[in-house]
Amino acid sequence: MKNAVGPVLRMSEGIEAIIAAIEEDNPSTEIEVIDRGAYVRIQAPQRMKVTRASIERHIGCPFEMRQFEPMMAAFAGRIETSSDAILWSFKRREETIS
Repeated sequence: MKNAVGPVLRMSEGIEAIIAAIEEDNPSTEIEVIDRGAYVRIQAPQRMKVTRASIERHIGCPFEMRQFEPMMAAFAGRIETSSDAILWSFKRREETIS
């Protein structure tokens, strides 16, 4: 995938819910999930976003975005975080994540 961005997540409980939330938040984007056993690489071309609201819908309980960081072993692209969302992008954009 050219100009791929996104997280590399340690395999853990709830990973399927995180993947579903990312797919929900990026409906018109090709999302590629690469399962490497101990970790999962989730990537999209140019830009990917995940929101707290979509994660909460898929896991079925409250979630704070700071809980995402320990799950993430690495990431590709630039990352912007807020209490409501995380945005990975290939280039810095004028767009904000809020």
